[in-house]
Amino acid sequence: MMKKFTADDGEQLHLQLSGCGSPLLCLHGWTSSHAVWRPLLAALTPHHQVICPDARGHGGHALQVTQCADVARLARDVLNLIDHFGLEKVAIVGHSMGALTLWQLIQDIGCERISAICIIDQSPKLVTDATWANGIYGDFDITRSQRLIDHLERDFPEAVLQLVAYGLNVRARETYERNSRGWQQSRLNLQGLDPVPQIAIWKSLVAADYRAVLAKIAVPTLLAFGTQSNFYTAATAEYLLTHIAGAQLSCYEKADHCPQLIDPQRFTTELLQFLSLSN
Repeated sequence: MMKKFTADDGEQLHLQLSGCGSPLLCLHGWTSSHAVWRPLLAALTPHHQVICPDARGHGGHALQVTQCADVARLARDVLNLIDHFGLEKVAIVGHSMGALTLWQLIQDIGCERISAICIIDQSPKLVTDATWANGIYGDFDITRSQRLIDHLERDFPEAVLQLVAYGLNVRARETYERNSRGWQQSRLNLQGLDPVPQIAIWKSLVAADYRAVLAKIAVPTLLAFGTQSNFYTAATAEYLLTHIAGAQLSCYEKADHCPQLIDPQRFTTELLQFLSLSN
């Protein structure tokens, strides 16, 4: 069931609400939407009320209040959603940008409203430097970051596709260069997005650094990483494992940046078991 609520700045935001039980909030990645969680709902909804919002500027919903969203505003939207539904405690799954949004939320309000979290294939800092090699590709410095932003502003759809294709996953590069059907569909989807808020959000993501937030996570944490992620090496997953107290790590062999979609049955089984033990 699709629903709407109004954020505290007057922007109307959209979400899909399904299932029953304790609340589970699923935060999608950059340029994606609530629809990415559909393959998981049949397994999750008998056990949880699953809330899948479209992040501000995503899901095909034109923004009315401002075009300059950032990750801090996305986290504020999540807090507004939690308040709107009167949730005292909620488990949160964050994939990619959704994980960064979750870390921003924890930075802002702590873990008081959160019962457990699951982080899917994400680094707490995207841009690499002399002190940080666990960002995008393990080699995505400020120069490469700015080059991507310039490309996004020239040709948004192709820049996003190449960010995914020309990373660590060899198969992604091969299928992109063949222009396979999946890439063609992704290109069409990206062409339907308004690039202005997307680029504004991306700029805030590459400026963020949530390494200090990891020590503040005081709830059960499940980490899910693909061993053939487009963006991150095993070192990124290990960093999170060692810097989040009590975290559990699950690595998905041959999975890319979306292990929850490569093996949804395994992911939902592990997530449900994790959440049942976290209550």
